[in-house]
Amino acid sequence: MKIEYHPAIAAELAEIRDLYNERSLNLGEDFLNEFEKQVLRIAAMPTRWMIVRGEIRRSLMKRFPYVILFRMIDDALIRVTVIKHERRHPSYGINRT
Repeated sequence: MKIEYHPAIAAELAEIRDLYNERSLNLGEDFLNEFEKQVLRIAAMPTRWMIVRGEIRRSLMKRFPYVILFRMIDDALIRVTVIKHERRHPSYGINRT
């Protein structure tokens, strides 16, 4: 399964990484590793995750309080559209394509 990312994902990940690195040495890198593992879990079984609206699905990260929103473009492609903190408004980024 191929995975592509919305252009805003890179900036969101960098911001989260920097925030965690300010709190503890290498915690930001731990976050990025956990994000990558979760994306691989999504790719392995994309229909396992709950639909939140239309074609958008939600996957909760295990160690960190973040949500990954994604959609299946077709049987071979997943597009990750948002990475957001669980406390952000539910509609944040929901309209990204």
